[in-house]
Amino acid sequence: MSERYPDSRAAAVAEGAGTRALATNRLIRNTYILLSMTLAFSAVTAGAAVVTNAPHPGILLTLGGYFGLLFLTQYLRNSAWGLASIFALTGFMGYTLGPIINAYLGLPNGGQTVMTAFGGTAAIFVGLSAYALISQRDFSFLRGFLFAGILVAFIASLAAVFLQMPGLSLAVSAMFMVLMSGLILYQTSEMVNGGEDNYIMATITLYVAIYNLFLSLLQLLGLANE
Repeated sequence: MSERYPDSRAAAVAEGAGTRALATNRLIRNTYILLSMTLAFSAVTAGAAVVTNAPHPGILLTLGGYFGLLFLTQYLRNSAWGLASIFALTGFMGYTLGPIINAYLGLPNGGQTVMTAFGGTAAIFVGLSAYALISQRDFSFLRGFLFAGILVAFIASLAAVFLQMPGLSLAVSAMFMVLMSGLILYQTSEMVNGGEDNYIMATITLYVAIYNLFLSLLQLLGLANE
């Protein structure tokens, strides 16, 4: 009888590992499906804003809408209403992107600049996500750096807007490119290694990273084409 106990423990460990693997795969699948849907919806609202030449809502309304819908989604993340909230958030952010894209389309080679930024964002996201998924490295050590860096970059971006400092704005764009790349690695690693178990929150983090990565790349490319 005593010889069976190690086998039983090994079977239990294997079963637990299999269950965790299934849960991780389900989380990753649900996250990328929802991310694809929210990106598509965001593209539709951005396209509608471009076609109708909608005005930008302004920095204060943009921040209020973003943080308000973000906190609402966090509160509702474990209910079906969380899905409605995340679509409201990404749809709103897509709308705020429309007037910005329109401004760049009005510049020389503006269409090429927008498409290059879009393609570059997609390439960076796919490359970093694939690396984190395949390597399964633990990037949790980036948590403190990302939190501090994003806070500093956010405050600096507000200063650049209100003080009208183009040089600082470009520096912030470069900072956000580095930070959002790190955020993609971090969030993907959290899904793979069990640090995140809610696909709605994982989707929000990746969406925000993609959104800011696109805006930052768009601004840097726009400067290069002037």
